[in-house]
Amino acid sequence: MDKNIPKLISIVETAKFYASLCLGTIAFISVFAFLFLIPFVVDPAISSLMAQYEPEPVTCVATQHIYAEGLRNCTWSSCREGCTGQITRCHQIFVNYSKIPFRHFKPNTDIEWDISNTRLLVNAEGCGYPPTVNCSLFTQQYGYQSTGTPFPCYYSRVYSDTVIARYSWDETLRQLVLSIAIPNLLFATSIAILSYWYCPGCGRTCNKYMHHFPNE
Repeated sequence: MDKNIPKLISIVETAKFYASLCLGTIAFISVFAFLFLIPFVVDPAISSLMAQYEPEPVTCVATQHIYAEGLRNCTWSSCREGCTGQITRCHQIFVNYSKIPFRHFKPNTDIEWDISNTRLLVNAEGCGYPPTVNCSLFTQQYGYQSTGTPFPCYYSRVYSDTVIARYSWDETLRQLVLSIAIPNLLFATSIAILSYWYCPGCGRTCNKYMHHFPNE
């Protein structure tokens, strides 16, 4: 008997142990990553797709910008950095919008607004986290001295009084697919390999089907 065989078996078993440890860690992290992504990516993306925002930006103009403080005065905010805490300070921007595509807008022309004095949100959730959402830059761009200046926006076909400043159907769908597919694929692959290695029934099942194929 070759003396190198036990040593080779030992190396294989050691490699299998560390591989199993890595696969188990990947499966564990994948579950928590998916649970973390549900409220922050999956649910907002589904809500955005169900709201059916117009993919082509239309014409908006800010009519009023209100800065307020206190829970009673801040029942909503156009932009929030963080989606879980209570609002104690808020910027509320109201807009008029027309369904005329912004690329067809001509300055110094009279526009018939489809909806007047409705709320403007930074995105479908009205909140986010830096650097994606920066409320200081947002209010400078759409509020303060920018009030009255036309800009592109997106309205909801389902909720006509809902207007957002940022939207991309392709990006929203891509984030939804990736946030669902990647964690679940990693989890399923890790569990499948571990089951094949350590579940006796799985190995016997595979061997049973292999008997149906003739040997070369």
